[in-house]
Amino acid sequence: MLREAYSTSLHCVQAQEGMSVSPDVIAKIEEGYAKLQAAPECHSLLKKYLTKEVVDQLKDKKTKLGATLLDVIQSGVANLDSGVGVYAPDAEAYTLFKPLFDPLIQDYHNGFAPNAKQPCTDLGEGKTAGLVDLDPEGKYINSTRIRCGRSLQGYPFNPCLTEANYLEMESKVKGIFDNITDPELAGKYFPLDGMTKEVQDQLIKDHFLFKEGDRFLQAANACRYWPKGRGIFHNNQKTFLIWCNEEDHLRIISMQEGGNVGQVLERLIKGVKTIEKQAPFSRDDRLGWLTFCPSNLGTTVRASVHIRLPKISAKPDFKSICDGLKLQIRGIHGEHSESEGGVYDISNKARLGLTEFEAVKQMYDGIAHLISLEKAA
Repeated sequence: MLREAYSTSLHCVQAQEGMSVSPDVIAKIEEGYAKLQAAPECHSLLKKYLTKEVVDQLKDKKTKLGATLLDVIQSGVANLDSGVGVYAPDAEAYTLFKPLFDPLIQDYHNGFAPNAKQPCTDLGEGKTAGLVDLDPEGKYINSTRIRCGRSLQGYPFNPCLTEANYLEMESKVKGIFDNITDPELAGKYFPLDGMTKEVQDQLIKDHFLFKEGDRFLQAANACRYWPKGRGIFHNNQKTFLIWCNEEDHLRIISMQEGGNVGQVLERLIKGVKTIEKQAPFSRDDRLGWLTFCPSNLGTTVRASVHIRLPKISAKPDFKSICDGLKLQIRGIHGEHSESEGGVYDISNKARLGLTEFEAVKQMYDGIAHLISLEKAA
């Protein structure tokens, strides 16, 4: 199924030629639906919301860039263990395929209803001083990191990008990086294409290097022309980082050791504004900042700490305490990894239906509460 899906929708852009969906693509959509329904081990949101009615309603629709329902569902069909199982091949897909996306988004994002609207952007300018260091003595927090995703206006998402698109986007953002004069943000861009072993080893050591996409992204056609147009920018202090054309067009990341969330957010705001001035980002009135995966929509903000909580993390109700604080727990090596030495990666869970500052504050208040519980344990 995966290989077939690859060949069918290898280029959304090629599909522009005729705007009707070909019979073989429709057949693959129907096969995909049947495969999901016949798989008792599959519990994805795709399976839950891709009903027969939705298939019949959407199987013959195509975006202006030529993306079909197959482009949306193919990763979840190939990977039955997906949690979500869908990706948006371009911005229009969120509207055109809304009978699938809307209920799925509502389910994933805490009941964000089809008529709900993402609030206006509030990154937290002028408010960061209120986020004082959570752990001034350095007993609990190893590091703090805040990231957001951004898509450049005028370009589709991964499955519909041509090699020329990737290179053009890279050239555009590299030009911006090269002209950053702020000493806190200035640094160097490292393209993945032609990267020396020495540079590669250093970036791995710094935990900055991203690898070619996993099987979920591969099946979504998100890794074509690899490593063309992909790269990493970091500032000289290694506290500000941008991934170019990984899962999203840009992943903008601010981080440092310790628990000073205010400083980390202040740097992120400065970085986002610097790039936005010269390369406008793609935003939707209802869904906020648009991203390839619907799980990141809205603020796109993930604010996290690597934190040691040996006492409370050993208790059976640790996960339910974090759930109650709207926090998500991961191992320190990212999604699907275990805790190492009692150190957890804990972040805000909600991305959509609140402002960027509220998302960071949710993590901040939750972590402050966990530290107070650990102290009292």
